[in-house]
Amino acid sequence: MQEHELWVTALFNDHLAGPANTVLSWAGFEAENPARPWANFVAMEIVVALIVVVVFALLRPRLSMDRPGRLQHIFEVIYQFLEGTAEEVIGPHGRPYLSYLGTIFIFILFSNLLGVIPTFESPTMFAAVPLGCALATFTYYNLSGFRAQGLGRYLKHFAGPMPVLAPLMVPIELISHLARPLSLTIRLYANMYAGEQVTLAFIGLAPLVIPVAFMGLHVFVAFLQAYIFTLLTTVYVAEAVRHEH
Repeated sequence: MQEHELWVTALFNDHLAGPANTVLSWAGFEAENPARPWANFVAMEIVVALIVVVVFALLRPRLSMDRPGRLQHIFEVIYQFLEGTAEEVIGPHGRPYLSYLGTIFIFILFSNLLGVIPTFESPTMFAAVPLGCALATFTYYNLSGFRAQGLGRYLKHFAGPMPVLAPLMVPIELISHLARPLSLTIRLYANMYAGEQVTLAFIGLAPLVIPVAFMGLHVFVAFLQAYIFTLLTTVYVAEAVRHEH
């Protein structure tokens, strides 16, 4: 059971318990408490999705070549940064993968930053959310490899450069690839959970002065972890789509 229920989660549980139980039943699960099926991290993910939709709904009609606003400048910087990273890591054909890289970066960044707002929590401080992002990345880069090289050629990479080493290389490569979602999950979850706990501890000790510094640190960690997750995703995509000579 969750330790406390955020006010947003309470709203979902008060008014949308039925739909949540229905979706869980479709997936073959049953809520521990059917009267309060919504967990904090699920409610926070929905809040993040709504924030992203609102931000881009506000941004789209304000896009301008001649007089770009501050919000447009911010997202142009993010786009150029991700584009440069993709071209540097993946190569000149990295642009088609920007849509996923940008989506995962924005979602994780907004999720991380949500914890800075009072009465909210970062959904990424719950292991299920980083795990979902990691599994999405695992699926995406493998599908990208299949699409770029074909199934047979992509699977040959697991055997290594020499056929005689295939019995050794295949298990090593499989373990390496299967460990990637775990490492992505633990890295993001551990950093966000630790940061949240440190901030809460110092807020309890000195509720006015010291937490300001830790809020700044929380923002820095939020950007850093979003970047690291996206960079590792870019590296995995690059390894999957590259053509060996």
